[in-house]
Amino acid sequence: MGHLSGLIVTAALVIASPAVSQDVGGPPPPPPAPTPETTVPAPEWRAIPSENLLVIDTTKGRVLVELMPQVAPLHVERMRLLSRNGFYDTLTWHRVIDWFMAQTGDPLGNGEGQSAYPDLKGEFTFRRDPAMPFTPVAAPSGALVGFLGSLPVQTQPDSAFALTGDGKVHGWGLYCPGVAGMARDEGNDTANSQFFLMRQSYPALDKRYSVWGMTVSGLDVVRAIKVGDGDNGMVGAEPDRMTRVRVASDLPEADRPSVQVLDTASPRFQALVAETRAARGADFSVCDITLPVQVAGPAT
Repeated sequence: MGHLSGLIVTAALVIASPAVSQDVGGPPPPPPAPTPETTVPAPEWRAIPSENLLVIDTTKGRVLVELMPQVAPLHVERMRLLSRNGFYDTLTWHRVIDWFMAQTGDPLGNGEGQSAYPDLKGEFTFRRDPAMPFTPVAAPSGALVGFLGSLPVQTQPDSAFALTGDGKVHGWGLYCPGVAGMARDEGNDTANSQFFLMRQSYPALDKRYSVWGMTVSGLDVVRAIKVGDGDNGMVGAEPDRMTRVRVASDLPEADRPSVQVLDTASPRFQALVAETRAARGADFSVCDITLPVQVAGPAT
């Protein structure tokens, strides 16, 4: 608006000047230069900040998880703290159930252990701010389903912003493949250090276990972790292990991977959604959408 006003003022001064308005003869002036293009295409890729990238090295390979402090700040801070302290290094994947999830984070390896820090308050839902980069892909029953960063979420519609006391709306992470959740006991506020990564979708967990991240690379590794025996999924002899777990910002720069994920605000993402919806038809779910990723830096 400021540039436009300046042009109008300048034009008025030119018209009012006798020296300029006088006909001096000669050839007509050349046409004005075309206005330069000011619309810059939206970038296709979004870089994950190193402080929000959890690097989990395992005996089966590397898993990269985007931390989601907007959704579960207490759980993300706990993951950063324990990783920085080396707490997770060498711990086993002690409970693994195919078509469900892989669980770890127990120093005892039997499902009974935890860190020395206090248990965490449950963060099963979050308050979505209008400024959060949420991209909807479906609107079932008056709700919105889409992505907050790389995380699939469900939330109240934008129209509810004006109806709430804090100007925010209710939202929660959806337990799609790759989603990272925190294990707990029977009580809601009993999560501590044990966590799990989803091998497949399991909507029965929605709003019951705190979601703190999303696997952006290495879902094939999660699905390759040794599966346990019996209904409870406890792994017996020779379980797979985490060899090192660090937030990328805590690693030396030479050892630090960098990750870019397809930006959900880009036209390419909209094309991906359309292609997925066409392929799945009536069975379409946000869990069917896999965001492309680019990983640079050391592999292990």
